[in-house]
Amino acid sequence: MKKNVDNKDLNNAKIAVLIPCYNEAKTIEKVVKDYKKVLPNADIYVYDNNSSDGTDKIAAKAGAIVKYEYKQGKGNVIRSMFKDIDADCYLMIDGDDTYPKENAQEMCNLILQKKADMVIGDRLSSTYFEENKRPFHNFGNVLVRGLINKLFKSNVRDIMTGYRAFSYEFVKTFPVLSKGFEIETEMTIHALDKNFLLKEIPVEYRDRPEGSVSKLNTFSDGFKVLKTIARLFKEYKPSLFFGIISLIFLIISLVLGIPVFVEYFGTGLVPRFPTLIVSGFVLMIAMLEFMCGVILEVVVKKHRQLFELILINTRK
Repeated sequence: MKKNVDNKDLNNAKIAVLIPCYNEAKTIEKVVKDYKKVLPNADIYVYDNNSSDGTDKIAAKAGAIVKYEYKQGKGNVIRSMFKDIDADCYLMIDGDDTYPKENAQEMCNLILQKKADMVIGDRLSSTYFEENKRPFHNFGNVLVRGLINKLFKSNVRDIMTGYRAFSYEFVKTFPVLSKGFEIETEMTIHALDKNFLLKEIPVEYRDRPEGSVSKLNTFSDGFKVLKTIARLFKEYKPSLFFGIISLIFLIISLVLGIPVFVEYFGTGLVPRFPTLIVSGFVLMIAMLEFMCGVILEVVVKKHRQLFELILINTRK
């Protein structure tokens, strides 16, 4: 019975397969044909991001709808995709043939049956660490996962996967701010903060085929991801962010000030006025940081209320 419902959903719904691409001539033909096979009624969109190896021509010949984004960066490509395309379900994959087509129908069905707003293809619980031969990439994935799950009290197993399915509501209310590979981190944090329903399914990951080169720089892009986490932590949880800073300054103030007061109560003298003055200034900074957190938390709560109203008006 469930299988019939699934097939009906896939056959009648408007599904858009989104493939951001930059120099993926080695693999794009196979990727397009694979997903046309498992989702025959879907529209396959390849957004070419200034490729110089003929990726766009190969994709068009394979049957994809080719569009162009001239601002470099994956985040810029996804911004254009989400803005331009209307669909009941969106399936985002990379053009490097590292994600299996076998999970596509299951991921789309979860969206179409309203069981999720975002489905995450979880590589890290499957074959990622065996297939990926770049140890710093592995370490970076684990570090980012640990940070976000700790800061946002979640249990997402794969934060940075490029294999995801989205609902119409998520796509049309997601403000894309990142320009590059940190976009997946931004998606996950936005979904957690705005209480979207997330589902994860394990998917087998295979490393790039020989001759296909990753565009991800472990250190520079890794730093951008960490910077994005810090920025979004400040924006989404300002009371905790500024509370931590306030606590640090409070501790510094106490370390500087307590010996001065102990000396005063013991001798009646304050021989270290500069230290006392610095301690007082640091205490003032701690209080200001705390108040910033309180005020910004009210602003964030108001934004969440407005977002819910926007979401109601966006639902199809």
